[in-house]
Amino acid sequence: MANSYAQAVLRTTDLAETLRAVGRLLELADTTELEVDFEARVSTPGELERLSGVMPDAEWFPFGADRHGSSEDGGAPAECLPISSRRWCMAPEAVEEFVAAVGNVPAMVRWDFSGWPEAPEVGLGCGRPRGAYVTVCVNARDLDLEEPAPNHTVYVHVKQIEAERAPWLAAQVGLRVFGELEMAPL
Repeated sequence: MANSYAQAVLRTTDLAETLRAVGRLLELADTTELEVDFEARVSTPGELERLSGVMPDAEWFPFGADRHGSSEDGGAPAECLPISSRRWCMAPEAVEEFVAAVGNVPAMVRWDFSGWPEAPEVGLGCGRPRGAYVTVCVNARDLDLEEPAPNHTVYVHVKQIEAERAPWLAAQVGLRVFGELEMAPL
């Protein structure tokens, strides 16, 4: 599993505000190759039904102690709740439908693109695809979706050796980083 490094730049209860912030960040990025990944922590049959409609053929695995089953072994996700369900390489146009289906479920949307722009003020050239992401954690305070929350957090991802790019990016769109730069599993 690969990792990137992420730093929070916005936390709010206003989901529309988080998506506007993502839009401003993506305007800075090289999005010639843009795709979106989704993940959600699903606990009820109703949540599973809603999210299965927008994440067809999603990978899933149970979370919690002593859990079993997965999409790999052909199990039925409804019989293994709670589960973590994820779908990779979706079209950016799918974000709105996914976010609408999420409701109160802890979920993640990650935009994956070609790279960040040059940041000459901090001595950095153009960023490459590895380490160039934006993530919104919906109804969760952390990237692993383990801490449910009534708010949503936007993270910028950068290479660890280019940590100064995170505050630079935030400043370009009128935001500030907070918290520490943290390793983020992909």
